[in-house]
Amino acid sequence: RSNAGETMAWFESVDTLLANKDGLAAFRTFLKSEFSEENVEFWLACEDFKKTKSSTKIASKAQKIYSDFIQADAPKEINIDFHTKTHISQNISEPTLSCFDDAQKLIYSLMAKDSFPRFLRSEAYKELVKKQQDGNQKRWLPFL
Repeated sequence: RSNAGETMAWFESVDTLLANKDGLAAFRTFLKSEFSEENVEFWLACEDFKKTKSSTKIASKAQKIYSDFIQADAPKEINIDFHTKTHISQNISEPTLSCFDDAQKLIYSLMAKDSFPRFLRSEAYKELVKKQQDGNQKRWLPFL
């Protein structure tokens, strides 16, 4: 469980939010309500992909990311420009750990500039902050 300080810290940056397990879960739930959870799922898949050590796993993970998020009519197709999509399509047969970097930066930017500010204004976020502030008061003032 996050404490109120952490919940308030999510407000500072999308990085703080994405690095916190509870923050990420709350953000995902919010994106799901907006029908855009594929963005954070793609971003997480890329983060995981970049840590891949084995070259056989690089190829199979890259293919999975491509078929899930990039190719036309992918089940969780992300909204990226034609140029970026074409570049990935041309290089997917010999993927590198950086092959999704441009797309990941675009999606990150979209989340940071668009989804994240809406999340901070959402009832879901306000409710989390309120719950945690209430919880903190109870801890410090047990006699109430």
